[in-house]
Amino acid sequence: MSDYYEILGVSRNASKEEIKNAFRKMARKWHPDVNKSPEAESKFKELGKAYEVLMDDEKRSTYDRFGEDGLANAGFNTQGPFAGGFGDLDEIFNSFFGGFGFGGSSRRQDPNAPARGDDLRLDIELEFEEAVFGLNKEIKIDHLETCKSCNGTGAKTGAKPEMCKTCGGSGRIQQTTRTVLGHFTQIVTCPHCHGKGSVITDPCPDCHGEGRKTVEKKIEVKIPAGVDNGSKMRLSHEGDAGINGGIAGDLYIVIHVKPSLYYKRDGINVFTKLDITPAQAVLGDTVTVKTLDGDKEVSLPAGIQHGEVVKIRGAGIPNLSKPSVRGEHVVVIGVKTPTHISNEEKMLYQKLYEIQIGRKAKESVKERIKGVFK
Repeated sequence: MSDYYEILGVSRNASKEEIKNAFRKMARKWHPDVNKSPEAESKFKELGKAYEVLMDDEKRSTYDRFGEDGLANAGFNTQGPFAGGFGDLDEIFNSFFGGFGFGGSSRRQDPNAPARGDDLRLDIELEFEEAVFGLNKEIKIDHLETCKSCNGTGAKTGAKPEMCKTCGGSGRIQQTTRTVLGHFTQIVTCPHCHGKGSVITDPCPDCHGEGRKTVEKKIEVKIPAGVDNGSKMRLSHEGDAGINGGIAGDLYIVIHVKPSLYYKRDGINVFTKLDITPAQAVLGDTVTVKTLDGDKEVSLPAGIQHGEVVKIRGAGIPNLSKPSVRGEHVVVIGVKTPTHISNEEKMLYQKLYEIQIGRKAKESVKERIKGVFK
């Protein structure tokens, strides 16, 4: 029976990072494209099988307890990732290590094929009320557009690209590299024409042979009502122009909303604070509250407590997906104790004290009242 730890050359308590490094090292050695010995293929398949099992916590636990037969009995696939064959080293390292390459992938995109342009990002800042109600905003971006002088060919009007003499028009050349693993002969992209098979000897003066040029563009953007800080908008095909007739990329707009000194936003609701006097809290009152839609009168019930809230329905933030639906304006009540009162108010507070406490205020209390409210 195979010992997966022995195959990879790691201990039975090896970490995932140690297993990954071991596989990377052994894969370089035994990949059939690199190692032409008869046993290379079988050894490479064993490496893949061992790696796949030991990097999966559930499979590894089963293997440690019951061995390779235990994996099959538990219903796991024991054929390994290379049972049906294997691609080049770039494919393997990309799939196993998320982009770690060995160089010289055999799967190359045709450089003359249409290619999509790059996506762009633009950050814009809005005032709080602008984000609430939305607006039309003109923005400016610098992006690549297809050169109108040469229609994207990169060649001067009347000129034509010539066949690359370095690669004979194939776009690729054969290159031999000496490494610690021996001599490797690879087919690589032609460094002269960059794989196109042709070169521009008389470039377009406007784009300098690039086929695209950077220009400033103005765009009218409709910012929807209800956008929040960090909201993103995508404008299709407003990014960089494509290559060889490919479609343009997209423009992503990232919204940054300035905080309000008065409103605090939570989803589609807004919160504000309202300080009232003890008398208003006891007796109730009708007060004016500043809202996103202007001043509104709000009724405070008698006996309202510090920290309680009064809600104004439909006065909050519009729902981004359904602007006709709006959140609430939540008014948080703060009962504020006055620090300066008149003599008349002082006498009334003294009388109120006597009524609520059930006895006359002591001189010490009166003196404290005088000291606080003088």
